[in-house]
Amino acid sequence: MLSITSQYLARYRHLTAGDRADALLPVTGAQRRFVLVRSLDPTGRPDVVPMFFAFPPGTVDGERLRAAACRLAARHTALRSRPAVVRGTPVLHAGKPDVPVVRPAPAPGERPADTLRRALASWDPEGPPLRLFLVRDDRGRADDLLAVVLDHAVCDGRSLARIVEELGAAYAESLTAGHPSPEEADAELTAYREAVLLQLAAEERADTAEAAAYWADRLRAVREQAPRARPERVPDGALPSGSAEARLPAHEDTVPFPDLLDACRAAARALYGPGNVVPLGYPWGGRPAGAEPVVGCFLNTVVFPAATGHGPAPEVTADAWWDDLDRADTPFDAVVSAARSAGSGWTGRLDGLLTVDDDRRRPPLRLGGVEGREIHVDGRTVRGPFAVSVTQGAELRLRMVWDRAVLDDATANEAFAALADVLRPPGRTVD
Repeated sequence: MLSITSQYLARYRHLTAGDRADALLPVTGAQRRFVLVRSLDPTGRPDVVPMFFAFPPGTVDGERLRAAACRLAARHTALRSRPAVVRGTPVLHAGKPDVPVVRPAPAPGERPADTLRRALASWDPEGPPLRLFLVRDDRGRADDLLAVVLDHAVCDGRSLARIVEELGAAYAESLTAGHPSPEEADAELTAYREAVLLQLAAEERADTAEAAAYWADRLRAVREQAPRARPERVPDGALPSGSAEARLPAHEDTVPFPDLLDACRAAARALYGPGNVVPLGYPWGGRPAGAEPVVGCFLNTVVFPAATGHGPAPEVTADAWWDDLDRADTPFDAVVSAARSAGSGWTGRLDGLLTVDDDRRRPPLRLGGVEGREIHVDGRTVRGPFAVSVTQGAELRLRMVWDRAVLDDATANEAFAALADVLRPPGRTVD
C-alpha cells in the first residue's frame, strides 16, 4: 500500500500533468496539515502568524511600505501563493505579488492595539497570504503599530527573521525600484518547487512501516484531554484569549529542549490533571539536502506524548526525544494514522504547542533608519487550548496564551506558574 506521502505526490502529479504545473505548487506535509485544518474549519479560518512592531508616530510611510512589501513578495514564491484544495489535493496557487497595507479605522475611544486586534479577527481567508496592518493614533500621543501577518500555510517560524530583514531592505530602496525580471521570478519559482519536492522526497523516505510502528507504540496511550470549546466560558466583556509572561534569569547555556518539554508536561498536569498522556506538538526540521534556501514552510509538527504523572527522569525524556528526532520527518498525518491504528483514539488535535526562538537570530525591523520595537498584542483568537513560546538569549522569556473558551484563567495561570517553576534556575526568582 502506498504511503500517505506517495499518495499525495501521485495526486499532485496527476493534477498538474497538463499546463498547470507553473500555477499549482506542491505542499510539504507540514503545509498539508495547515491547509486541511483550514478546509475542515466551518469558518474557513486559517492559522496566521503575526509579528507586531511599534514605531514612533508618523515615521512609517504607508505607500513606501506597500511598495517594499510587494517587491518582497515578488522575490519569494511562497509570499504570493494562496493555499487551496483542488480536487481534494492541497496545493499553493501561485499568483502576482499583491500585499495590501490595511489602515483600519479605530472605533470611538478604541486604543490602537484594540483596533489592530479587531482588524486581524476579520482576516479574509481568500485574500493574499502576506498582509500589513498599520494603525495610527490620530492624536499622535501613542506609537504607530504595524502588524506583518502571514498565512501559516506559506511560512514557518524559521523564515520570519529573513522576511523582517528583507522587508527593511526593500523599504530602503527607492519607490521606483523594480520587481525581479520575469526570468528571475521563474528561476525562484522553479527553486521553490524543487525545494518542496526534495522535502516531499525526504518525507516519502521517512514514511515507512518501521516509522509507523514506532509512532504507533510511542503514541498508543495518547488521549486528548482538553475540553471542547464553549463560547459561554468566556466571561462577558473578556477577550477570547488570555496570556501570561515571565522573564527568568538566563541559564549558563540555552535550556536543553527536553527540559522545555518537561516544563510543558508540568503545565499540562496543572491543566488536565495527573495520570494522562497528553498530545503536545512542537515544530522541528530543516531544509532538505540540496534545496535552495527559499522562504516557505518546512518545519514538521512533531508530537510529544506528555505523561502528566510524576514523569520520567530528565535523561529518560531526553533519550526518548532523540529517538523521536530520528523519525521527525514522518508527516504529521501519517503519525496520526499510525497512532489510530494502535487504538489510541487520538484525532490529531493537539492539547498544547511549544515554540522556541533565539533572540540573537531575530533582527529588528528597520524602516527608513528607524528601528521598530517588537511587541505583543494579546487577546487575539488562538487555535488550540494553549501555546507556550520560549525565547532564549540574555534572559529566558516565557509566554503562554490560552483559549478562554476551553480553559479558565485561574487554572491557566496555575499551569503557567508550574511551567516557570520548572525552568527557574535554582535559587533565582521570576521578575
